[in-house]
Amino acid sequence: MRIEPTAPYHSAQDALRVLETVARHPAGATDTELARRTGLGTERLTALLRMLRREGYVEQIADGAYVTGDTLRRITSAHDRERTLREKLQLTLDRLRDSVGAAVYLSRYLDGEVRVTQYAAGPAAPAVNEWVDFRYSAHATAVGKSLLTQLDHNARRDHLSRHKMARLTSRTITSDKLLLSRLESQPPTVPVLDLQEYAVGTVCAAVPLTAGSTVGCLAVSLPLEHAHRLKRAAETLNRNAAPVVLSLTI
Repeated sequence: MRIEPTAPYHSAQDALRVLETVARHPAGATDTELARRTGLGTERLTALLRMLRREGYVEQIADGAYVTGDTLRRITSAHDRERTLREKLQLTLDRLRDSVGAAVYLSRYLDGEVRVTQYAAGPAAPAVNEWVDFRYSAHATAVGKSLLTQLDHNARRDHLSRHKMARLTSRTITSDKLLLSRLESQPPTVPVLDLQEYAVGTVCAAVPLTAGSTVGCLAVSLPLEHAHRLKRAAETLNRNAAPVVLSLTI
C-alpha cells in the first residue's frame, strides 16, 4: 500500500513528539524544555502548543508549564476511548465546517470499502445528497478517488473489479484505464476533485489523511454556484487537517 506523507502528517508527527515529551514530565514542562527536548524551533513549537491547547491535548498550569490535557487523558483511557475519539473528531469537523462554510466529511477505507465515518453539515452548509451509496461510487467522488490514490495499483484494480463504474452524470469517468491513469498521476499534496461527476449541481474536493496504516481523507462539498470557493475551501481543509490526523494516530 502506498501512502505519501503530507503536510498534516508532518504536523501531527511533530505534535506527537511534543505530547510524548509533556507526558514524560507529570509536573509540567516549559516551552524552553520542550524546544530543547524536541528540537523544534520556537515559532513551530508555539503554533503546535496553540493547537494542542485548543484541542485539549495539553493544558498550561500556573507557572506556565504544560501538562497532559483532559482530552488526551480521556482518549487514552480504555473504557471510553472510542466514544471520546468520536466526540473529539465531531467537534473538529464542526469547527472545520464553520471555517470553510461548507459540509465536511471524514472518510476511511475499511475492509475494502469506502466509508464516510463522520460528517458535519448544517442549514448553511448542506451535505451532498447520497443518491448512490458512496461505497459503490468511488470512481465518481472526490472521497473515493482520494482513498484510491492511497492504495497500490493492485488494490485499486481489486476495488474497481468489485464495483462497476456506472455513469452517474455526463462527467463520470467509466473507463477503468483512464481512471487508474489519473489516480496514478495524482500528486499526494493536491486535492482530488469531483466536478459534477457524482451529482449534477455539486462539486467536491478531498485531501488525504496519513495516520499510520490508516487510509483516510477529509472532504468538502459545495453547490455548483459556489464552485469558485472550492479551491480555497480545500486549501483550508488541508491546512487544518493536523488535529484530525493526530486524533486518528493517538
